[in-house]
Amino acid sequence: MKKQVIKLFEENPGRSFKSKQISRKLNIVDEDEYIQLKTLLHKLYSEEFLIKSGKRYQLNRVPESNIISGILQISPQGYGFVVSKNNKLGDIFIAARNFGTAFHGDYVEVSLFAKQKGKNLEGQVVRVLKRNKADLVGELQKMKSFYVVKPDDPLIHRDLYIDKDKLSGAKPGDKVLVSNIKWESSKLSPEADVVEVLGKTGTLVTEVQSLAREFNLPYKFPESVLDEAEKISEEISPIEVNGRRDFRNSVVFTIDPVDAKDFDDALSIEVKDDFNIEIGIHIADVSHFVKPNTSLDKEAEKRGNSVYLVGSVIPMLPEKLSNNICSLVPGKDRLTYSVIALLSPKGKLISYEIVKSIINSKRRFNYDEVQKIIETGNGDFNFEINELNKFAQTLRKKRMHEGSIEFFSPEVKFELDETGRPVAVHKKEIKESNMLVEEFMLLANRIVATKISLPVKGKIKPFIYRIHDLPEAEKLKEFARFVKTLGYPFNPAAKSKVNQFHLLITKIRGTEEEALINELAIRSMAKAVYSTNNIGHYGLGFDYYTHFTSPIRRYADLLVHRIIFSYLNHSEKINVKKDNLEKICSHISNCERIALEAERTSVKRKQIEYLENHLGEEFHAIISGVMNFGIFVELTDILAEGLVRARDLEGDFYVYDEKNML
Repeated sequence: MKKQVIKLFEENPGRSFKSKQISRKLNIVDEDEYIQLKTLLHKLYSEEFLIKSGKRYQLNRVPESNIISGILQISPQGYGFVVSKNNKLGDIFIAARNFGTAFHGDYVEVSLFAKQKGKNLEGQVVRVLKRNKADLVGELQKMKSFYVVKPDDPLIHRDLYIDKDKLSGAKPGDKVLVSNIKWESSKLSPEADVVEVLGKTGTLVTEVQSLAREFNLPYKFPESVLDEAEKISEEISPIEVNGRRDFRNSVVFTIDPVDAKDFDDALSIEVKDDFNIEIGIHIADVSHFVKPNTSLDKEAEKRGNSVYLVGSVIPMLPEKLSNNICSLVPGKDRLTYSVIALLSPKGKLISYEIVKSIINSKRRFNYDEVQKIIETGNGDFNFEINELNKFAQTLRKKRMHEGSIEFFSPEVKFELDETGRPVAVHKKEIKESNMLVEEFMLLANRIVATKISLPVKGKIKPFIYRIHDLPEAEKLKEFARFVKTLGYPFNPAAKSKVNQFHLLITKIRGTEEEALINELAIRSMAKAVYSTNNIGHYGLGFDYYTHFTSPIRRYADLLVHRIIFSYLNHSEKINVKKDNLEKICSHISNCERIALEAERTSVKRKQIEYLENHLGEEFHAIISGVMNFGIFVELTDILAEGLVRARDLEGDFYVYDEKNML
């Protein structure tokens, strides 16, 4: 009971409850248990875990000391919060004037102010315990008689003073990397030294290098890695071919974005005499070329994944592998790892095999080409494509019925000129051709995870799962409040949250606010991660799921290839230990988070670049958020978001209704 009570208050740090309310929430109906509960509440009050006002109990959020430590997070609006390890405190508000000598992301010590009724705890930074970043990227600018670097990261709120003897050859207008940051007084500017000139501001190569430096992404491959890649031969030995399932005479093709360079996956389909169909999901066999503990392997593990920035990519593997030897280019024999699924006409999985294979792709399609074939019925391999699409729709309908949630994350595509500057921005459309490929990749990933999770005999083996936890109750409540302001019902207390999402997604389809609500729904969910402890994938509604289908660009998939081959062939070559695997899962999950943030930053900066040439023009937008200081708006065509401050809303008087977000 004590654990349940503590959990209730820690999950609701700002709420107060009467003992009767607590008993209902904990389903306590027995009179003796209710007396025990009241005794326990009094004990927690005497221990100062709870505070009491009349008959109501609330979590005591005031610490014994007025000095706490945590991470400073500065908002784009200029104020900040310190996030403490002590969950019951909540976030500590820090006004801009009280940042001291701290930057966004620094680990700091905070002195708390006296608690004011009804307000967040507030304080001021008194000491920086650890800098978040030792280096910063920005543009060198010359003032009248001195130099400063203006950081690229808008959350770094101060320019850095550069002594003229510490320029390292940089000139005004150069994008530079600075280090040796010193900041001893908030009344003075922070100082730093230029340690590397990245190039002229505004060029695509410079901007990509800048983002790589900003997010600590490895940009260039070490010579040892490039040398190792160069020694790998494209030739495939007859012995290797003989040990694989041969699909070179089958109709196999790839479907990717028009600007893709690395082709991880290919598809094939064969209709059987009994009207069942055999679908081949063929994935590049990177594990054949990248062996454990080699320089290539260590670098791929370090990178964790490829990072796709606007107009460029920072690959996980050198180009010789990612764009050539491993890539399933048309007309070339390529080694693959295939999931062969036998499906009934109604989409039921009858049987499957997971085999090493060899293919020769007959055609490289892009999504638009496949979409045209689906719509017209004409084009290369139109029978195979339309059969695949028919079964993809059947699988999708079945998946939704079984609990998958049909989210989509709205994205934009840029047209760049020869210098890398955006000249046009388009919202990406998700069409049947995109969903066709996605459905069979989901099927393959699910089959592989299920194969390991449900062994015929023996113990469950250590493995890498892609897991997705249940959404947090508070985030769902916040999401429900927001969509309610737009006129859409969503019950966060409903027994089936999945049904609530399905109903909402159906209602918003085709509306102006569809992209916004989808994005906010995704943010309200837990983040999917890699783990050896399988809890299933909530968003997809799968009990077993992994990543198997993109080994050129994700280290998780490369490892899954190695592990499953080892298990299926009873090999002892790969000694899989759960603890070691869990460390790798944590690392690659972190790499994925950093890559996602870098990719989002790349998009935001290109949106700003594009809008710089459209100052004074009008854009259609929807309000995406309301705060006491102003409204956030999202441009519906290019999905750029910005703030309109309350003081700039002329011609009327406004009152902020925090409860209803109005």
